[in-house]
Amino acid sequence: MTIFSAPLSISPIHAFDDNLIWCLNRKETDHVVVVDPGEAKPVIDWLKTNAKRLGGILITHHHGDHTGGIKELVDYCRTSYGQAPTVYGPQSCLSKGVTSVVHEASQIHLKTLGVTLQVLFVPGHTNDHLAYLMNEESNQPAAVFCGDTLFAAGCGRLLGGTAEQMFDSLNRLAALPPQARIYCAHEYTLGNLLFAKAVYPDSPAINERLIKVQGLRSQNRLTLPSTIAEELLTNPFLGCASAMEFGHLRQAKDQFRSN
Repeated sequence: MTIFSAPLSISPIHAFDDNLIWCLNRKETDHVVVVDPGEAKPVIDWLKTNAKRLGGILITHHHGDHTGGIKELVDYCRTSYGQAPTVYGPQSCLSKGVTSVVHEASQIHLKTLGVTLQVLFVPGHTNDHLAYLMNEESNQPAAVFCGDTLFAAGCGRLLGGTAEQMFDSLNRLAALPPQARIYCAHEYTLGNLLFAKAVYPDSPAINERLIKVQGLRSQNRLTLPSTIAEELLTNPFLGCASAMEFGHLRQAKDQFRSN
């Protein structure tokens, strides 16, 4: 594998109202990999602006706001430079454009970026949900691209999976190294923290993070990525002692409306 001197960059590409398409790239290569491209145009615009080529796509689950841009991106790549990117994802996404099926314990070697990703099966939001773990490398902390399973200060709704599955998946992600960075697929942090404050009104960590996030969002600035350490302090869903407790909390969040 090629040894790169420049660190890997992980750049956000904004889509829809609050989706984030994460782009893995290095200065030393023109190839990039994106995660969950629900829309093609923002990715194509980013590629043109930065003079990069799309070499791979990672899909976490089948929802359209994560897969809707695949076909157009593949067509763009074929037209622009005669080669389609490899599209990694669960078997349930073959009809969405996945060309390389991956599952628990699969490893993805991104040779043009010099990194290897470990695939984790983290159902709960959906039955087919995957996450992609990049272990610590070149003095950079580990990173996990977790789609809609773990959010900053929250978690995904149960839209096909069960409370038991999501409870287990969240515990699995929570066991990653404290410094591991969390790259989720939506900018939901402010709303999640308002719920967290309603559940734990006296938590100094939650109140401090809420003030910080309110400041960032007032300037339309991104609140991500988070870290496992930050989530353990401020994410109420990581404090559940059982799947039943988690299920009750998730139901409460579904019904929560901030003022």
